[in-house]
Amino acid sequence: MRIPCPFCGDRDAQEFVYRGDASLTRPTGEDGFYDYVYLRENPAGPIDEHWYHAQGCRTWIVVTRDTRTHAIAGARLAQGAAR
Repeated sequence: MRIPCPFCGDRDAQEFVYRGDASLTRPTGEDGFYDYVYLRENPAGPIDEHWYHAQGCRTWIVVTRDTRTHAIAGARLAQGAAR
């Protein structure tokens, strides 16, 4: 799988570290924390994911990837992503 890094261009996925779903928001108190940590959806289709370019420019990016085909629609810097 090739991941389009905004700084380095298309790179092999082995250069990256996968963090997970980028659409989750951490709860402010104890209410909902169990659900946040242990209960996750497993959607089929395009989702936003956090990836870290560990063997490249060392930046966090948000990759839009289709979970059914692994086709990547694009990537952007994580600092500009909605939290």
